Amino acid sequence: MASDPSVGDAPAETAASEDTLGTAGTPDGASALEQLQAEKATLQDQLLRALAETQNMRRRAQQDVERERKFGIERFAKDILSVADNLGRALAALPADPASLDPALKNVIVGVQATEREFLSALERHGVTRIEALGKPFNAEFHQAMMEVEDKTVPTGTVVQELIPGYLIAGRLLRAAMVGVSKGGPAARPAVNEN
Repeated sequence: MASDPSVGDAPAETAASEDTLGTAGTPDGASALEQLQAEKATLQDQLLRALAETQNMRRRAQQDVERERKFGIERFAKDILSVADNLGRALAALPADPASLDPALKNVIVGVQATEREFLSALERHGVTRIEALGKPFNAEFHQAMMEVEDKTVPTGTVVQELIPGYLIAGRLLRAAMVGVSKGGPAARPAVNEN
């Protein structure tokens, strides 16, 4: 049997040549390589998408923190504006001639004025600023017209009376100023966003 060349070594050589061709030269090896390259490309795409999503989440979180830092006190500021309004009303209700008042009452008035100044200063330190409305052209972004006042001496559309002051927080409207607007005067100049 050892002398028959077709019986002994032929299967072993065939198996060795199949192993060599199986990874490089056959269609099975090429498809496996293509499959691995496609899987690599898919994984790289997934990695890039995950990195981009992480970066976007980090940026959104930073924006949320910044927004919260700027506008986090917005509800509190809206609620506390009534205190500023009441202090202003108390000072507006004072008699025109403070000289006729009792000295003790004068001290109370000075205290209320100091309280109002300190209160408005505290609001400004936290980004809440008052909208200056009197004498300015009516601007619907910052003013709410409550009435029209007949006045031929000022241009039509000028704020001539401020009923309730308006406020901004970090440049964004917190509360519109409730105002009286003139009518009957010369044509108004266009409103400019000065606040």
